[in-house]
Amino acid sequence: MSILEVRNLQKIYTSRFGTNQVRALRSVTFSVEQGEYVAIMGESGSGKTTLLNILAALDQPTGGQVLLEGKDLASVRDSELAAFRRDHLGFVFQDFMLLDGLTVQENICLPQIIAKKPIAQMEAKAEKLCRLFGIEKIRNKYPAEISGGEKQRTAVARALMNQPYIILADEPTGNLDSKSCKAVIDSFLQAKQQIGATIFMVTHDSYAASFCDRVIVLKDGMVYQEVKKTGTRREFMDELLDILRNLGGDSDDNE
Repeated sequence: MSILEVRNLQKIYTSRFGTNQVRALRSVTFSVEQGEYVAIMGESGSGKTTLLNILAALDQPTGGQVLLEGKDLASVRDSELAAFRRDHLGFVFQDFMLLDGLTVQENICLPQIIAKKPIAQMEAKAEKLCRLFGIEKIRNKYPAEISGGEKQRTAVARALMNQPYIILADEPTGNLDSKSCKAVIDSFLQAKQQIGATIFMVTHDSYAASFCDRVIVLKDGMVYQEVKKTGTRREFMDELLDILRNLGGDSDDNE
């Protein structure tokens, strides 16, 4: 079952006086299945960030549709967007976005605090997620007292608190060392395997992408290639590296 459908998505940015236009997305079409782990890759300027912003309902397309659980995001009123994002989308950012004045468990509880859920319910759920991601021993610590990998696992747990349709991850391993990077990847795999989470990740990291079920490569705002993992993870990573080399070998993501 497709939990996310992107149909003929287009995005055109027009300069202030209408003299110049930039086509950031051109007829992008793909779907993501329930429980699938999908990565988006491509050179800088290929449209990755624009696509993620549209999927997160932070920007609107010029044309085409985004359907989440069959609901067209264009039909969600502006006044309802914040609640829609809170209830149906989970976010994991490159810089964690944890609140320094809250403990690990309080940060995880934050989406349900905002939604004014019962305290006992949110604490029980947070404790369960802490156990799932192996951070129960640090749940009373503050962000300044834990490692980068622990911060990112906390962010993944927080993203799952409201049982979102999909987790949108923006370069989640971008600032991490190899050990912390693997810890984050393991967190996504645990979320997928144990609670059926659907994960959509923008990344420039072929190693991180090689753990995904499928990778969609963008070029000049279009779907250049879709690659599904059929062999070993190492073989998949080598295939991705070859594709990226053909694109120009870009390893940054600054669009």
